[in-house]
Amino acid sequence: MLTGFNHLTLAVTDVPRSVNFYHHLLRLQLDATWDNGAYLSLPGLWLCVSLDPMRSTTEAVDYTHYAFNVDAVDFTALVGRLRAAGVPEWRDNRSEGASFYFLDPDGHKLEVHVGDLASRLQACRAKPYAGMKFYPPR
Repeated sequence: MLTGFNHLTLAVTDVPRSVNFYHHLLRLQLDATWDNGAYLSLPGLWLCVSLDPMRSTTEAVDYTHYAFNVDAVDFTALVGRLRAAGVPEWRDNRSEGASFYFLDPDGHKLEVHVGDLASRLQACRAKPYAGMKFYPPR
């Protein structure tokens, strides 16, 4: 039986650049570094960046992305910091809650989002997606 999410490993082409991005710009805690990687963390997230010379920096065309929580009071400042750093955006927000969609230096699709599953489900109950069902049914 699964008990939770363990960790996320992102293949990167330049470990110091990724550490700078995730630690200094996004402000994840830096826990360890070595020649070919680093461990960073947030409450509930263990992130590993791992050097992979096979990593393509070409942007994926699908919607797969990794989202981080941000408090509403911090959202505007964070987005401003990312934009000031020239971080590329990859999508406009089209759903409940404030979101900013951006790319890391290796083209991984990221998002900062205000809200959680409960707020999303509440919004979806008010305006469900096509064919949407809720479990357990009420």
